[in-house]
Order: sequence, then C-alpha cells, then structure tokens
Amino acid sequence: MVILGLLLILAGAAAVCAALFVSEPGVGGELLGFDVTTLQSFFIGVGAGGAILLGVSILKWGTKRGLVARRERKKLTRLNQKLSEAQAERRHDDDAPPSRDEHL
Repeated sequence: MVILGLLLILAGAAAVCAALFVSEPGVGGELLGFDVTTLQSFFIGVGAGGAILLGVSILKWGTKRGLVARRERKKLTRLNQKLSEAQAERRHDDDAPPSRDEHL
C-alpha cells in the first residue's frame, strides 16, 4: 500500500510539474506534445490533485497498518519468549529428582 501511495503522489506531482514547466501558455495550449483546451487542462489539474490526495491517504493508512502489525509482532515475540522460558523451566523441574517433602 505504501508503494501504491508513493506512485500516486509521484504521478500527480509529475502531472503538475508538466503543466507548470512544459506547457505553453495560452487559450489552447500544449501539454507534453498534446493539444489541450483550458477545460482539459483544468481536469488534468483536478486529477493530479486528486491523485496526490489519494496517494497521501493511502500512504498514511498503509504506514499506520504497518506500525500496528509491527507492534503486534513484537508483542507476540515477547510472549513466545516467555512461553519458551516457562516450558524450559517446567522441563527443568520435571527432570530434577524429587525432594523428600514431595514423597510425604
């Protein structure tokens, strides 16, 4: 998801940069070799802005999801380590010879 968000941001930024630096000013301009009208230029800008906003929201959501998964994984690792220690201690107690008090 993070990669998709970054790709959308880059695509939107590329469209904005192309419109600002490559296009020719005027009523009927040219954008990257294509003739575009003012209305088409407006829709390209709206699409670029929408792609950037969508990319930022996907990036934010993917990052948040990744952080939650990382915390969960860390917690499970700690619990697994405690369980392994408890099992090792239980095995050690089972292997030890019984004391005198246990027979009574």
